[in-house]
Amino acid sequence: MKFKKILVANRGEIAVRIIRGCKELNIPTVAIHSDVDKDAMHVRLAEESICIGSHKPQNSYLNTAAIMTAADVTGADAIHPGYGFLSENFHFAEIVTKSKIKFIGPSSEIMKKMGDKIEAKRTAKKFGLPIIEGSEGNIKSLDEAIKISSNIGYPILIKASAGGGGKGMKLVKNEKELSFALSLAKQEAKKYFSNDEVYIEKYFEKPRHIEVQILSDKKTTLHMGERDCSVQRKHQKLIEESPSPVLDEKTRQDLLNKTVNMVSKLNYEGAGTVEFMYDNGKFFFLEMNTRIQVEHPVSEIRGGIDIVKEQIKIASEGKTSLKQSDITFRGHVIECRINAEDPSNNFQPSPGTISVCHQPSGFRTRVDGAIFQGCKITPYYDSLICKLICQGRNRSEAIQRLLRSLDEFVIEGITTTIDLHKKILNHKKFINSDFDVNWLAKESFY
Repeated sequence: MKFKKILVANRGEIAVRIIRGCKELNIPTVAIHSDVDKDAMHVRLAEESICIGSHKPQNSYLNTAAIMTAADVTGADAIHPGYGFLSENFHFAEIVTKSKIKFIGPSSEIMKKMGDKIEAKRTAKKFGLPIIEGSEGNIKSLDEAIKISSNIGYPILIKASAGGGGKGMKLVKNEKELSFALSLAKQEAKKYFSNDEVYIEKYFEKPRHIEVQILSDKKTTLHMGERDCSVQRKHQKLIEESPSPVLDEKTRQDLLNKTVNMVSKLNYEGAGTVEFMYDNGKFFFLEMNTRIQVEHPVSEIRGGIDIVKEQIKIASEGKTSLKQSDITFRGHVIECRINAEDPSNNFQPSPGTISVCHQPSGFRTRVDGAIFQGCKITPYYDSLICKLICQGRNRSEAIQRLLRSLDEFVIEGITTTIDLHKKILNHKKFINSDFDVNWLAKESFY
């Protein structure tokens, strides 16, 4: 059954990306927006738009009641949540489904299971994925934390069960730090996720962050290769690439096969990403994101499949028409996330009006964004304004194409991370792929 109308429950570049996919499928869209986003690109591109509240996310993009009212008023029969906001909120998915509207993503039950990081670890272990050494479940006391930490050895990480984005995560280097860190992690977890459950994992000193993109219906699970997302700042990804330059082919196939095997047993529907830590030639399950990722274009370009359109097709038809052999990997792809931030000033947000905007183009060069000359970058939402993605025949060519494209990029009126990306891409350690998730924190670029 083809959808009559899709409401896009998001904003910014991902909302634009979804609307573009819908247009190619000839499906009308509804854009929701806050009062400060009334002139945003996603609002301009959609067939219909509706203001659902003020600039505060809880009053608009996190306002379930307002979003459902917008769907009802406009007659939308499906909702695409994008990433962030309500995209992994199983309560929202449940409400959408009970309202006889299709949620474009997995079931609320699967979202709940894999959104709870303790439960997700148990599931991954059950279905054959290696997990990081640590606690089996929620840490209930300091004595328990001391015992587990002593057994696996310091340093350790305390992590929020419902967490993400580095919230509720604390590095503990010795027993003296444990009590305070445990208390702080639980407080943060309660504040950000309304759930103070935390667990303990062994901390890797120099790991890589590797993730596998999957597409699945209830009978068929496909992978779209892996991404290396190890260039990070405070657990936030800055640069992603595919294939990972550190995996040999045997390890790669083992990783992909085990991931597909696990997801195939979940009764999963739609797009998703399974994330891993990679250390000393071994990979360990980290978490599963039950939504589309910021970095999905990396996999799209390398695998030649439009993930957003496949999400919609799976949601509408209940199955994918793709086979693994339809996904043909080509070359090397790298993405730079461009944020409205000042890297020279501790990455302070840089809101304002873009006075000049020229975006790069050319052979195998893609920009996903929602910016234009005169658009206002507000301080109320995530600082990501666009993504630059380039493909090369090999990693070296992809890097050079990115550098050429970054040189072409002109954004005036606000400060961005464009200059930082140039510095990273030109750095010997990046060129030689001699880095880990903690690399940026140790380097001085300014």
